[in-house]
Amino acid sequence: MVERPTIETDVVVIGGGPAGATTATLIARQGLRVRLFEREKFPRYHIGESLIPETYWVLERLGMLPKLRASRFVKKYSVQFVSASGRLSAPFYFLDNKPHESSQTWQVVRSEFDQMMLDNAREHGVDVTEEARVLDVDFDGDRATGVQVRFRDGDRQTVRAQVVVDATGQSGLIQNRLGLRVWDPVLNKGAIWTYFRGAKRDTGKDEGATIVIQTPNRRGWFWYIPLHDDRVSLGVVAPFDDLFRGRGDHEQVYLEEVASCPAVQERIASAERITGYFATRDYSYRATRCAGDGWVTVGDAFGFLDPLYSSGVLLAMKSGEMAADAIVDGVRHDDTSAARIGAWGATLHRGIDRMRRLVCEYYDGFSFGRFVKSHPHLIGTVTDLLIGDLFTDKVDVVWEPMEALYPEGKRAPGGWDGAAAAVSTSDKRNELTLPEGPRP
Repeated sequence: MVERPTIETDVVVIGGGPAGATTATLIARQGLRVRLFEREKFPRYHIGESLIPETYWVLERLGMLPKLRASRFVKKYSVQFVSASGRLSAPFYFLDNKPHESSQTWQVVRSEFDQMMLDNAREHGVDVTEEARVLDVDFDGDRATGVQVRFRDGDRQTVRAQVVVDATGQSGLIQNRLGLRVWDPVLNKGAIWTYFRGAKRDTGKDEGATIVIQTPNRRGWFWYIPLHDDRVSLGVVAPFDDLFRGRGDHEQVYLEEVASCPAVQERIASAERITGYFATRDYSYRATRCAGDGWVTVGDAFGFLDPLYSSGVLLAMKSGEMAADAIVDGVRHDDTSAARIGAWGATLHRGIDRMRRLVCEYYDGFSFGRFVKSHPHLIGTVTDLLIGDLFTDKVDVVWEPMEALYPEGKRAPGGWDGAAAAVSTSDKRNELTLPEGPRP
């Protein structure tokens, strides 16, 4: 092992997934020096395959749209819901709500999509090193000053930077070091999934629809995502205890869930399973703050929300976009304090709060069909939320009429009061206050 000479750069990004690649690319495009370290060798497997329309605007800034249009990814125009009784909703076509090309998105194979994103970062001047593990973030008091890197050959190096971006996904390097993670008090879910070839899929405009299938006991749901090469991603999400407490291995639990759901059985009756089983636990969490002096967290390194409405990649990319702009501003003004480079934190929190509210409504049994029948003028606003238009106050008009349909005495689901999420943010430290939830 050799200790390589210390080097300096403007920004270090740890992690090459969508959040890290977005942050790095947008910073580099604005003229700063960026070094990105990714511990794995791409392409590598990852879950989270369904994009929602609002990713369009970040993809446009990244210069990714031509690449996606030329890809083999299945085009996605809509989402459909299957109720616990097996009733299939009409497709929610995004274009009906927003007549713009952004209303067509994609179902992506993440190994391919993430490779495209990382290659795009290189093309825009990011110095990318794969198979390089960041062992630790260096601090001078409360300020991050750089990172310690170990390379594939065992060599180590200190890299100094004005800002360190943690995009390490659910491993959350800074989040864990500083004890910032708060588990969601309500969304204690888990998931088990696998892949099929030859499963049922629609044709034409409906081929790429995401289908959300409620389990007959109403305690969980299946995702059904058509991918290219005749593959389908099929996973079940349910309360942690339902899936992982005393029911056997992942295969046994998965098969029992499928056997209980005729709407799923019908779709895979003639299909062949082509992979093993995957599982994830400890689903939803957030950090109490997104930034400190000289550091920010983005994507899953900041927080993860239940995947019901496929918001994961959007939140990763949107947090990366907001962080990138704040970092460039901070470096140019010689102010990389938490207040400046994390000024976007309150906006991100509010956006996540809105999507979280919709997720909790679903699990609480709220009928969106009945709601839009009672308030047809709000169907566009509900669709805006579903496509990921989360960062504007105009969508908050849905909460009061939604609550008006609750039975007498019932509160908003998820332990939240009123139309907005019950969180508070400090302008100085961008801190989030959530009730402490039990870790599954």
